[in-house]
Formats: sequence, C-alpha cells, structure tokens
Amino acid sequence: MASLGISRRDFVVLGASTALCWPLGASAQQVTAARPGVPLIGVLNMQTESSEQARLAAYQRGLQDAGFIVGRNVAIEHRYADGRNDRLATLAAELVQRPIAVLLANTTPPAIAAKTATTTIPIVFLTGVDPVKVGLVESLNRPGGNVTGVTFLVNLMVSKRLELLSDVVPKTASIGMLADRNNLNADGDIKDTQAAAAAMGRTLQVEKVAGPAEIEPAIVGFVQKGVAGLFIGPNANFRIWHPQILALAARHSLPTSFSTSDLVTAGGLMSYGPDQLDSYRQAGQLTARILKGEKPATLPVMQATKFDFALNLRTAKALGLAISPTMLALATTVIE
Repeated sequence: MASLGISRRDFVVLGASTALCWPLGASAQQVTAARPGVPLIGVLNMQTESSEQARLAAYQRGLQDAGFIVGRNVAIEHRYADGRNDRLATLAAELVQRPIAVLLANTTPPAIAAKTATTTIPIVFLTGVDPVKVGLVESLNRPGGNVTGVTFLVNLMVSKRLELLSDVVPKTASIGMLADRNNLNADGDIKDTQAAAAAMGRTLQVEKVAGPAEIEPAIVGFVQKGVAGLFIGPNANFRIWHPQILALAARHSLPTSFSTSDLVTAGGLMSYGPDQLDSYRQAGQLTARILKGEKPATLPVMQATKFDFALNLRTAKALGLAISPTMLALATTVIE
C-alpha cells in the first residue's frame, strides 16, 4: 500500500486553494463590497476561519467547476460563530441584510439559524444529519421553500467507527465518548453509540462538554475509570477543540476515533466517514445552479458519495499499537 500523508483528491482540492481562497489575514467577520452585476454569497459558519479553510476552498472549487470564480464573477462574505451557537441568530440576521444572492450554512445549527432568518433568500446547507428529520426540507427529492443542500449523514456511522476503534482497544476495557452538550444531535448520537457498544459487548462511558474548559476534566475522568479508547462524537465543534483533545489523548496514551480525516492528519489515530471536502464541493455546485436561476425548492438534496477510512501509523507507533493487515488494507488514507 502506498504511504500517504494526504489523499490524492485532497491534494487536488488543497492545491487549488492557493489561487481560490480568501485572504488569510481577513477579519473573522469579513465584509466584501458588493460590485454591480457580481452576485454575493453569504457564508454562515459555526466554526473558526482557520478550522474551515480546506472545506471552504473545496466549496470554491465546486463554484469554479461551474464557472464562478471568487474575486472575478462572484464574491463571498463570511460570518464565523467561533463555536458559539448563541451567536448564530445575530450573524444570520447580519447576512440577510446584505445583498446576498445565496446563503451557505455549514452544519445543522447554522442551517436552522439561516432558515429562521429568511424565507426568501436561497439557502444551501451542509449537515451530517437527516435534513427532513430536523425540519430543514420537506423531502430530499423536493425540498420545498428556499432551502436545499448536502447531507453526509456522518451521524449514522457511529457504529462502524466504534467497531474500528474497538479492534485496537483491549476487549475488557471500556471506551469513552466525548459529546458536545450544545449539539442538537448529541443525545441521539449518544443513544446510537451506546446501542453499538452494547451489541459489541463493550462498556461506553459518556461525557458531555460545552467548551475547552470541560475537556480536560472529562478526559481525566475517563482515565480514572479505566477507559482505553476515546471516541469523539460527530460534531463540528470538535474541529476547533481538537488540539487540546489530541494533546490529552497523547498524554494519557488513548487511541482516538474522529469522524473526519483532517483530525487524523493532525495526529488522531483513525477516522471513518464521508469525504467532507467532496461534500463541500457538491455544495458549491448546488450554489452555482441557484446563481444560474434554478430554485432551491426543486433542487434535490445531494448526498455524500465518497467515504474515507484514515489511519495514522505514526500515532499508532507512539501508542504502541499493532495495526492488523486487515485494518490496514481497509484504509483509504494512511499516514506514516
């Protein structure tokens, strides 16, 4: 198997980002002067500017595929909530007061805030849950209203993720799950993960956290309870908090499982889930179709088509873990 630090498709997207992405030194609440005849896209983002650069570069790649190049014939204005749900309503209200042609909402809370803020401006969302279940659209095939988007259903993959992590954790040891208390889907994710653990004969310890101050006590508590693996709930805020999580996991020799491969590149042990860069590219394509005159009400919600199982062998070696040939053969991205 070839040794990769990053998958080839990610390299293509990231290589394009140099020419496509907005200035890195810009304010987190960046304001773009709308030019006559140039449509303006508003972006309502739950995370931080630094945590989302690769995903938003992939979004721009989707726009470019359809002929829309940022800075030339389309402009983008951003709002970042920096992981704070309580800021979303205000930020959404600010964006809808701008002359935006489309509003991009990444993850479920921004999508709900965007839908609450406007019933007329087209909205394109990205979500890891069923958008019908949370009330974003009427159906996947005919969304209705002013909303459509992309779902990568990452929340449905907790069972497979837990199975993979379980393969490298001693059979008698429990596994700890970190969940975001502010996540609308946290209780459902916990219930699904507990069911998966019970089916495997595993004990699952759960801690809900709402920010960085609560992460260390939660992980120290896991260690005191004999937890031997750390399962990170499928919530985007963990992308912001990942440096602290990874440092603590390394200190306490805990193998980690994430839902996105970028956190494996950063030092996590493994991830399994949809290729979110590809989902953001799909969102760019949907946005382009709306800019060309199509209506969200009749644009079917797109679903993830690419999935990634990433392994970091450097981290495995540091933890003293032996990765089986079978698991290695399943990996689509291997970091050595």
